[in-house]
Amino acid sequence: MVEIEMGVKEFNQPIVTANRKLVASENGGLHNPSYLVFNGHWSSEPAQDMRKKFSYPSVTGVRRPESEEDIAFMSVLELGQLIKTKQISSEELTGIFLRRLKRYNPVLEGVITYTEELAYKQAKEADDLLAKGVYLGPLHGIPYGLKDIIAVPHYKTTWGSRTFKDQVLNIEAWVYKRLKSAGAVLVAKLVSGSLAYDDIWFGGRTRNPWNIEEYSTGSSAGPAACTSAGMVPFAIGSETAGSITFPAARCGVTALRPTFGTVGRTGVMSISESLDKLGPFCRGAADCTVVLDAIRGQDPDDLSSRNTSLDDPFSVDIAKLTVGYLDDAEMEVVSVLRSKGVNMVPFELNYTVESVQGILNFTMDVDMLAHFDEWQRSRQDDDYEAQDQWPVELRRGRMIPAVDYVQVQRARGKLIREVKESFKVDAFVGNATDWERVCMGNLVGMPVIVVPTGFKNISNPPSSGTRRRTTITTGIYALPEHDHIALALAMAYQSVTDHHKQRPPIDDLGPNGSYQILQR
Repeated sequence: MVEIEMGVKEFNQPIVTANRKLVASENGGLHNPSYLVFNGHWSSEPAQDMRKKFSYPSVTGVRRPESEEDIAFMSVLELGQLIKTKQISSEELTGIFLRRLKRYNPVLEGVITYTEELAYKQAKEADDLLAKGVYLGPLHGIPYGLKDIIAVPHYKTTWGSRTFKDQVLNIEAWVYKRLKSAGAVLVAKLVSGSLAYDDIWFGGRTRNPWNIEEYSTGSSAGPAACTSAGMVPFAIGSETAGSITFPAARCGVTALRPTFGTVGRTGVMSISESLDKLGPFCRGAADCTVVLDAIRGQDPDDLSSRNTSLDDPFSVDIAKLTVGYLDDAEMEVVSVLRSKGVNMVPFELNYTVESVQGILNFTMDVDMLAHFDEWQRSRQDDDYEAQDQWPVELRRGRMIPAVDYVQVQRARGKLIREVKESFKVDAFVGNATDWERVCMGNLVGMPVIVVPTGFKNISNPPSSGTRRRTTITTGIYALPEHDHIALALAMAYQSVTDHHKQRPPIDDLGPNGSYQILQR
């Protein structure tokens, strides 16, 4: 014991001190990524060159609606057609969405920073290009929002945290650069729960537009709420463990958690380099497909990023697919897909690993602590917005021995092998927010698209009635690097249903609505 104690003092502690000074003096995991790189690639074949774009469906006969409300709830493809045919300018469209953001944000608390000056600059550039006959594609001139863990030069990137609320990172996040090159127009930095945890941030707590008596969940709280309320046509969020799936389900929007590594993360605050993913929040699956096409591809500064071998979702023959459905799948989805010619079969995903949630917690907590070591050691976590969240988890994470962290990664490898062996269908349908499934899907790197499937009455509604609703959703899961399958199935379902087109009642809460929207 004396020798061990001396070894810790003379050997271990100097190494720890040197490494803290070398790589742990900055928070957020933006620099010096770990070289213990997770590879979610299941195929032994090399990735294809993904420079070829998807073949977008022709959208013809689109006419500009008279009201701004109707314009705000059009799809990205429809708005793109309005711009392409010069029925509306990007500057005018940008103004519409900035007005909606400012109108509803006092109630929903979904915006951290308006990027108004940048937005009008980018919109003018889009209009000028179109006037010269240059059209960049369906995102040309389309406004959007970014979760505020994604860096944009000259604007605050607060990570939703009181500690970092004045932070400006002069970094162009890779996903921002991709959207800028596609002609999209950034109108706002949207709420991330503090340090990407839940929906509480330094300015309040983001609400669900379908029922503003409840919160949106998180941590992509702003992207989900603002897309749902027609405040942006689409937004980019992130997920480490449920941060796309949960707020999308709560707010009733379509959202894609892509295969791990599909979208580069340079310039994005990191929780866990082997779990973090970026994905789109949209009206429908077709819009998710368009946005994914713009942001996918290998990011040279993200060690886990790669060109994934995705086929064109718009060209998938779903009648050739066998799709499983779990006990908790929404059966309307099963019925619709079956009517479309899909072979729908009962399915169960089997694996023997019992500690799936524990594997995720160990991985996420230790990785997050490495990225916010200085923040936690300097006791800045004492000022954190929700003391029962990161402060508790990270203090617990510091007690995990290195050997047990490595063992957890070995157990993760076993889980991945067993899920791969059990995945005998092309895709499966099931609850998108089952926590065990959320943990499993993120550990494996599996894509899922959240699909709105209907509504039910809120719990304990007022006797005089209300338009507030609880949204119902399901998830369509696919094998890693088969996002195109999940997207194609979701588009097939949404081609004959309109749940994803419904508008939340934030202007008409009915009797006993507790919150007043500012008058037009």
